[in-house]
Amino acid sequence: MLKFVDIAEIGIESGKGGDGCVAYRREKGVPRGGPNGGNGGSGGSVWLVASDRSSTLQDFRYRKSYKAGDGHQGRGWNKTGPDGDDVEIIIPCGTMIHDTKTGELLADMAEPDQRFCIAGGGKGGRGNYEFRNPRNQTPDFATPGHPGAQLSLRLELKLLADIGLIGLPNAGKSTLLSRLTAAKPKIADYPFTTLVPNLGIVDLGEYASCTLADIPGLIEGASDGRGLGHEFLRHVERTRALVYLVDSSDVAPVTTLQVLRQELEAYGQRLADLPFVVVLNKQDIVDEELLPDIQEEVSHWAADHSDRSVLTISAVTGLGLETLRHVLRDMYTQLPC
Repeated sequence: MLKFVDIAEIGIESGKGGDGCVAYRREKGVPRGGPNGGNGGSGGSVWLVASDRSSTLQDFRYRKSYKAGDGHQGRGWNKTGPDGDDVEIIIPCGTMIHDTKTGELLADMAEPDQRFCIAGGGKGGRGNYEFRNPRNQTPDFATPGHPGAQLSLRLELKLLADIGLIGLPNAGKSTLLSRLTAAKPKIADYPFTTLVPNLGIVDLGEYASCTLADIPGLIEGASDGRGLGHEFLRHVERTRALVYLVDSSDVAPVTTLQVLRQELEAYGQRLADLPFVVVLNKQDIVDEELLPDIQEEVSHWAADHSDRSVLTISAVTGLGLETLRHVLRDMYTQLPC
């Protein structure tokens, strides 16, 4: 199975420019042909290309360096040397490129087929033909090609999803994702079953769909690095809306919601400002007489933070999933482009 890798470091180097050529025209009947050494070819560049066919940085675990081709030396008869071959590095959409040494963000590859030249090739040297002038009609020198650029890059993948599922471990996020989409995340009856984010496409009807992300379980202190910490929160940054999924059998569902909210606020990155809906899961295992009180308690909390009503579902039995699908559609269509 392909392992999910969302951080990698690589080294890149663009090609060196080819040296200029020193040459003279030698032709019968032309005793003073003069200089005709051509320029060197340009070095190859290193390009980043975003692809939606890849969802992990797994390949960069095995290949750590990329080098473009060097430009070739200029030739006689004022011929420019061939350019070096470019190198294209295919990365998943949503990958952010940082300079390892300075931490500077160099590129944010968010769109499919987006291209970015991360390191341009060195310019070719000038041949002696370029240096001819009235005072020196036979220059006997040329310039070397310019060196290529060398960079150490840190690749950081942040999943691109329209709506993210967040909740404490064992809230039922993976089960819900598997019922709403064709995704097949790992499901088990113990906490932290999901250790990596999972994506699925939700059919919203009327030819509409959105991407739903099941994010690994959040715990109190995640913004400080506890549990999966920033490994979780980094992938929420790019979502446009959230589903707060809470276990209905939780003894303190409002406390759970407060924990989720506090961690998003502490982490920042506008996460607490995203539109959201609160969903109470596992309705099938809660006493029917207690459920209205739980709903009312959670609804009071939600009314202070969201304009959407609280939903009650059972991801296992499918109860309430169609209503949730309609709510997701309504929320998705109202999101800014």
